[in-house]
Amino acid sequence: MTFTPEQFAAAQKANVETLFGLTGKVFESVEKLVELNLQVVRSSLAEVAETTYAALSAKDAQELLALQAGLLQPVAEKASAYSRALYDILAGSNAELTKVAEATLADGQQKVLALVDSAVKNAPAGSENAVALVKSAVAAANNAFESVQKAAKQATEVAEANFAAVTNSAVSATKAATATAAKAAKRAA
Repeated sequence: MTFTPEQFAAAQKANVETLFGLTGKVFESVEKLVELNLQVVRSSLAEVAETTYAALSAKDAQELLALQAGLLQPVAEKASAYSRALYDILAGSNAELTKVAEATLADGQQKVLALVDSAVKNAPAGSENAVALVKSAVAAANNAFESVQKAAKQATEVAEANFAAVTNSAVSATKAATATAAKAAKRAA
């Protein structure tokens, strides 16, 4: 099977379109990350100012300790929320890129199969064993790729579940530590 100049130009055009599509997806993800970080910086600056004024207006050490104990839980929850938002952005980008890669690979596999079929039709008599071997190799490669793809998806699902569990346990531990610190501050007062 030979490629005509028109087929080659069409393939190159499709590759360029795919490249620009991927570039657009990556740029969207970067925009989301920048927006998320700007929101965090804005809210952090406002909270630092508020906390500073509250600390400066504290009348005694117990009030300052109570203020400090009250800051732990919201900080942990905000860090957890930031981590979740960051993870969501990255997971969404990864999903989009994976879709494009899978579609491109499927198209490539179909073209290889079409090339093999074309070669089979034009194969000389007596080459049936070689043709069967090539078809078997192509099928084995496709099966191996599908197995790797399934394993990668399962690993991603496990990682997502572990991330959620770690985040939830960190928030729970911070809540418990905050409650203990608050009780200690009350006893000291």
